[in-house]
Amino acid sequence: MAQLTKIESGPDRHGRLAHVLQTRGAPPDVEGPMVLEHREALIYTLGKAAELEHLVLCQYLFAAFSLKQEEREGLSGEQVTLIKGWRHALMEIAEQEMLHLALVQNLLTAVGAAPRLARPNFPVPPRSFPAAVQMALIPFGEVGLRHFAYLERPEGYEMADAEEFAAIEKAVPLPIAGADEIGPHLQDFATIGHLYRSIDEGLAHLAEKLGTDRLFIGPASAQATEVHFRWRELVAVTDLESAHRAIETIVEQGEGARGDWREAHFGRLIAILDEYLAARQADPTFEPTRPVVAALVRDPESELSAPVISEPFTIRCMDLLNAVYEVLLQMLSRYFVHTDETDEQLRELANTSVGLMQDVIKPLGGLVTQLAVGEARPGAAAGPSFELFYAVDYLLPHRDAAWTLMEERLREVAELATRCRDACIPSFLVPLSRITDALRRHADHLASAR
Repeated sequence: MAQLTKIESGPDRHGRLAHVLQTRGAPPDVEGPMVLEHREALIYTLGKAAELEHLVLCQYLFAAFSLKQEEREGLSGEQVTLIKGWRHALMEIAEQEMLHLALVQNLLTAVGAAPRLARPNFPVPPRSFPAAVQMALIPFGEVGLRHFAYLERPEGYEMADAEEFAAIEKAVPLPIAGADEIGPHLQDFATIGHLYRSIDEGLAHLAEKLGTDRLFIGPASAQATEVHFRWRELVAVTDLESAHRAIETIVEQGEGARGDWREAHFGRLIAILDEYLAARQADPTFEPTRPVVAALVRDPESELSAPVISEPFTIRCMDLLNAVYEVLLQMLSRYFVHTDETDEQLRELANTSVGLMQDVIKPLGGLVTQLAVGEARPGAAAGPSFELFYAVDYLLPHRDAAWTLMEERLREVAELATRCRDACIPSFLVPLSRITDALRRHADHLASAR
């Protein structure tokens, strides 16, 4: 077996972490793919991939929003510049995760399935994914960066997760599906690359078994492309070759193509971790992160525990963020399952969903991390919880009804933003006024496109 690089958690025992990675040996062995014998197993596994991309996206946004932004938060001008670079990098990675989520929706559509934009809430219940793939909302810092790098690591690397997640090493692996099993179930995968390699091989197997025309039965008109979204890598999936290109993009941007990981998410996270450790070594008092915790508006439905927000203004702002997040997902879901929408209407769905992310979610995410949780965590600030209160795909398939509900919900959210603005302290008045105006503007655009 090829020699593997071992990257340990905890303090920087080997000097700069990137240097350790650069001294790795030959390419490592990889695990065998999961068994995807039937279309149902493929759709189930693609659904898990969609949930995973969605959760990873939320993790990066949470970490980015947890960063301080101004000198008044106890930073020097040089530190503000350094943090600004980290935040920009994390937001870029999060944007690529949005691309990956869209590509998985294209793959689902191509094989005849509905989009998968729902996912478990945080804290993620056990056995939602294999034990080695743990999702959690973590503020920026060494623990978070090591955990993110662990999730994005190239397939086959021997790398320890952050110590807070070390219990996974004792977990029992999930069973591989048998070739004669009719019902799909969660199978083990060690890395995100392992998951997508299994999907790629499953597609090739089913194309041979069923025939390409029989496998790729979804309407080409339902595919998302750069025509309506700005990603040139967002390819329409209509056959085995385009499916392979979509998967290659996801793996290449995450762990790096053919072992070249330095410009991929994995390498960028390692570089940020190096910079963070060096900055902390130069100034042990340097704290780039707000005292953010993953607090919820309501008690979690699962048996897992989480701090619950008690400050009324924080609850309102968090509800506002979550409501905007849900209507954004509704619009994306409508985009992928549209019926008789015109090209202009599809463009409006795409523009409004992206606009809500830029104009509302992004500034709100930075705002809530300055708000107190309350008695559950004295001195702590709230971080965006991305709570989903119901499935986002409940809209009727009829165009007029769906568009009516989306506009109605967006206007309700704008009214909530107005109430938040009117109740806020002066320092939050400007951002909340901009958020309120943006929500009304997007609702008006949606109404005019009907």
